[in-house]
Amino acid sequence: MIDFPTRRVMMVDTQVRPSDVTKFPIIEAMLSVPREAFVPSSKREAAYVGENIEIAPGRVVLEPRTLAKLLDALDVQPTELVLDLGCGFGYSTAVIARLADAVVALEEDEALAAEAQRTLSAEGVDNAAVVVGKLAEGDAKHAPFDVITIQGGVEVVPQALLDQLKEGGRIGAVFMEGALGVVRVGYKIDGAVSWRQVFNAAAPVLPGFSVVQGFRL
Repeated sequence: MIDFPTRRVMMVDTQVRPSDVTKFPIIEAMLSVPREAFVPSSKREAAYVGENIEIAPGRVVLEPRTLAKLLDALDVQPTELVLDLGCGFGYSTAVIARLADAVVALEEDEALAAEAQRTLSAEGVDNAAVVVGKLAEGDAKHAPFDVITIQGGVEVVPQALLDQLKEGGRIGAVFMEGALGVVRVGYKIDGAVSWRQVFNAAAPVLPGFSVVQGFRL
């Protein structure tokens, strides 16, 4: 029988705390949310390894270090509304739900969305709602958002998403260039988003977030 609670503590002590993540709400959330419940049953044994876990072709649960450092940089507050893009099975949503007032979890894969909703409900996460739709289009119905998190790689962030960010809001994503990536956080000031680099990470580029290559002869 696998002792998941012990593995969860080890994950926080060996992957999260050593990565300079010191905000108590993030530590508490990652100690509380059972990561093994939010991955395919065939991957449960690997739920706490320090790497991305594939949950569908081209889709992953971000490694604990990446998610924790991203949330640390975004500094989600208890009064804020968060859009969690590409929620997958819902792990990131469950963690963010412990930090924010409410979370809209957007997923375009209907099977993943159904699984996320089922698991979030089973785990008693009652301040998050799963919405099915194109990731690159965001969720204009519930905008504007205080914070937008993108749970995967991007080469470019569509303007439609930036338009859904509240003035003074933050957006975070893993920007990929080939096999290398860097997490950037964008801040919306006077209607424009300015980005700063935070740390290195990698993830598969999500559908709709690739640079469209121009036609060349």
